[in-house]
Amino acid sequence: MNQLPELHGHRLWLRELRPTDLAPFERIHTHRVLTRYLGIDRMDARQAQDAFVQCLTQPFAHPRRKHTMAVCAPGDDTMVGMMGLLVEEYGRNAMLTSLVLLPGAPVRGHGHEAGRLLMAHGFGRLGLHRIWAGHRADHTRMRDIMLAAGLHPEATLRGLFHTQGAWHDVTTYAALAPEWIGQATPAERAILAGAAAEDPSVAHLTRPRDQLVQSPAGPATP
Repeated sequence: MNQLPELHGHRLWLRELRPTDLAPFERIHTHRVLTRYLGIDRMDARQAQDAFVQCLTQPFAHPRRKHTMAVCAPGDDTMVGMMGLLVEEYGRNAMLTSLVLLPGAPVRGHGHEAGRLLMAHGFGRLGLHRIWAGHRADHTRMRDIMLAAGLHPEATLRGLFHTQGAWHDVTTYAALAPEWIGQATPAERAILAGAAAEDPSVAHLTRPRDQLVQSPAGPATP
């Protein structure tokens, strides 16, 4: 089993999904407003339940590429949001995916910290060199969240994904390990140093780029 450790920040923490998280997971994925800017369409209850089961199997994958995490408030393990990290099949790259916080969540306003915790894990234990993320170009509020996470603007990709009957442009951002590590907080540095040894299950991801095939998977947006 390839399970992520709990990742603790100052205002929130991340953990693996549990079977008891079905209700908030389903609420997110069937909600008209919460799914508006995601890279996937709104689901019905059955689709959300099927997607949840798939997420629960992620720790059993070898190598593990998908990491869907529950966002929790300090001192409480109730799921109040979610965020993911998708390790790409080539190079040492990964993508942050699907940052969603439930209405009224005590961690609202601090979503960028969820991204930073996953980036610390990615640049630390997973040995990644580049982590990127994107948001719909018309979702301008996300720019401040991306910058607060330590990501730098890169480009606008035209017509990258199709949801709600239309194609959407996506504005992308990225961070490189040497630059990001230099501005990490003490809590993030603890995550970076907490498991510095290479994880054998992802060792093949660090091979030279010319030995790997590009992933056909398209991105979701936080």
